[in-house]
Amino acid sequence: MTKITPDVQDLLLVIDVQNDFCPGGSLAVPGGDEIVGPLNGLMQKFKTVVLTQDWHPAGHSSFASSHDKLEPYSVVSMPYGAQTLWPDHCIQGSAGADFHPNLDTSQATLIVRKGYRRAIDSYSAYFENDHMTPTGLAGYCQEMGISRVFCAGLALDFCVKFSAEDAVACGFETFLIKDLCRAIDLDGSRQAAIDSMAAKSVQPIESDDLH
Repeated sequence: MTKITPDVQDLLLVIDVQNDFCPGGSLAVPGGDEIVGPLNGLMQKFKTVVLTQDWHPAGHSSFASSHDKLEPYSVVSMPYGAQTLWPDHCIQGSAGADFHPNLDTSQATLIVRKGYRRAIDSYSAYFENDHMTPTGLAGYCQEMGISRVFCAGLALDFCVKFSAEDAVACGFETFLIKDLCRAIDLDGSRQAAIDSMAAKSVQPIESDDLH
């Protein structure tokens, strides 16, 4: 494809590159730490960089430990829809919630914390899982004059997917930087996410397409 040169109307959205989602973490995404170095380099090409950070209170409703006799990765019905239950992760103030130590957070113009309401999970950088409660990121993008959003991070099949699709729904031209994402891949969820994003006009690119 034609090379893309990021400009002032472009946003790089770096999703949940945190210790608990990297090898050794409580919800480790295979190869999650492999994208850190390339992301640091890519951030230098963008004037606007937003990092998201999962930020759960202890006992969050999305934790399997909060549900009697239910195991991680089982699915339950919540008032807002189906919810996968996870191992406890990214608890506020914990080392697991910290960004990967090699991630250059100094390049961020904004950090968006999500999932801090106990009764509802929040995969997307734009909305909580009810698809109605905003995080404030859409307003920030509008104030900054953003027209294109480039998504990377963890995990491709959950928080990256939801963020990218919501960016489209908010009216932004949206790109998935495929080589700078990693997936959990529960029962084929990686390919399902890629197919879903394509159907919703998220455009797949590689980091080499940006210069």
